[in-house]
Amino acid sequence: MRISIVNRGLRGIMRKADVANIICEKVGLSKTEAMDRVEDVLNILKESLKKGEAIKIAGFGNFIVRSKGERKGRNPRTGEEIAITPRRVVTFRPSQLFKKHVNS
Repeated sequence: MRISIVNRGLRGIMRKADVANIICEKVGLSKTEAMDRVEDVLNILKESLKKGEAIKIAGFGNFIVRSKGERKGRNPRTGEEIAITPRRVVTFRPSQLFKKHVNS
């Protein structure tokens, strides 16, 4: 069953509530239960990424945590050189199947 996402969000933006509504329609959960399940999944993903674990979802893509070292940057307003602190960033690499779906 395909679910149309046209006109579901603001200017084509899908929000958590939109995902919960689709789950509600498709699975038959109440809106509260569907939102709880969406929150559960997102919390699992966030906690895994926080621990530095990669997330691989077949047919969708990979979420990977990368560490970036300290580097020098420049304040665009003043031109002053500043140090950019080390940090971790999350990257997403879509699967070939996902890319094919988006481009079809």
